[in-house]
Amino acid sequence: MNEGEYRDELARTMTEEQLQRSVLSCARFLGWRCYHTHDSRRSQAGFPDLVLVHVQQRRVVYAELKREKGRVRGEQQAWLDDLAAVDAEVYLWRPADWHHGRIEAILRGDDERDCDG
Repeated sequence: MNEGEYRDELARTMTEEQLQRSVLSCARFLGWRCYHTHDSRRSQAGFPDLVLVHVQQRRVVYAELKREKGRVRGEQQAWLDDLAAVDAEVYLWRPADWHHGRIEAILRGDDERDCDG
């Protein structure tokens, strides 16, 4: 198994909760203020999982997290589409994005800010 296949296997087995913990840990380490609604049952449906703010980078990121094969619900897609329509920095992140280093690059500001996830 080569490195890419190994990363793909890690991504396949990573849960959304594990992805969230990894993203939040990295974001906090890099100086982001992080928000996540822990119990969304009383919140409006579909709002992205994470809101991340970095004052020095002058950025706000909205991120929806899904398992590798997880489906985006209609309410979630509507929020992502509406935020993107007003030029918000919006991402749909999956475990492969984590294991291949894309999320960290985005949080560091090393990306090209391709907001289609």
